[in-house]
Amino acid sequence: MQKIKKNDIIQVIKGKDKGKKGKVIQIFNESGRALVEGINLAKKHKRQTRQDQKGGIVSIEMPIALSNIMLVCKHCDKAARVGFLILKDGTKSRVCKSCKEVI
Repeated sequence: MQKIKKNDIIQVIKGKDKGKKGKVIQIFNESGRALVEGINLAKKHKRQTRQDQKGGIVSIEMPIALSNIMLVCKHCDKAARVGFLILKDGTKSRVCKSCKEVI
């Protein structure tokens, strides 16, 4: 089970976007990176390929390393370390290590 999944709210703990929060769009397991909404923006030069499409410089999100982000707990509303707990029915769930609540 992964600590960070798609649609989780995360906070950047390292890099140029330190302190910003965003929603995970996609996880890349092979490279250990995540694509986060509004984080790690890069400028890309696009040219007009069709008559109705505009060209110019656009900002796109680039993947950020999983080691540079932390999950934000919904209960205590701060970036927290994640642990795992096996429930009585045998399922595994993620737990916030600071407030001990199931995420």
